[in-house]
Amino acid sequence: MAEQTPPRLIIFDFDGVIADSEVLACEALAAYAGDLGAPMTWQEAAKLFVGKRASDEVATMEALAGRPLPDFLPELERRTFALFERSLRPIPGVGDFIARHAHIQRCIASSSSPRRIALCLRVMGLTDRFPRGIYSAETVARGKPFPDIFLKAAREEGVEPRDAIVIEDSAGGVRAAVAAGMRVIGLLAASHLPPDHEAALVAAGATFIAHDYDEVARIIDAL
Repeated sequence: MAEQTPPRLIIFDFDGVIADSEVLACEALAAYAGDLGAPMTWQEAAKLFVGKRASDEVATMEALAGRPLPDFLPELERRTFALFERSLRPIPGVGDFIARHAHIQRCIASSSSPRRIALCLRVMGLTDRFPRGIYSAETVARGKPFPDIFLKAAREEGVEPRDAIVIEDSAGGVRAAVAAGMRVIGLLAASHLPPDHEAALVAAGATFIAHDYDEVARIIDAL
């Protein structure tokens, strides 16, 4: 049974938890893969790339191309950011949830780069909700599903892992939070998630499952 104590810290993953960004990002990845001679849909790109750090994306793209590639990350970032500027939306309800739970310390711990997180927050009008406490997996030795980024976030925020709760949408992120000794809410609110994704989050060890931020609020308010 999950520990029934109020969290002192809410750790948000970013893509799929705050920003409904994964479809757009995967469209950019699929287009670039097509340029390399490996055409795919955004859904296929999602299976290959979602939740990975930039260094892991490079390795996957080079495997698809079958050869070492020149540094393509700046061009991929340009394409992705252009899509974000035009079309990015927040996960429904996240702004209201943060406002209603402003009394609880919060931060972001994401596989995305600080530049991407900052741009997305600006486009969505949420920059002021996270004036500090943004942690990128680019700053730790191992990305998710290892617990490094969540442990760093808790350490920097001055909170014990057992007193934090993580909101995650990926199985790898859930496994990372569990490995960090944290409670974790598996959130199924993003537009890129397949119908069977709940089972994957449960299998990864999610403490709770929520389909929207109203359910997230009920879970946290009951602790």
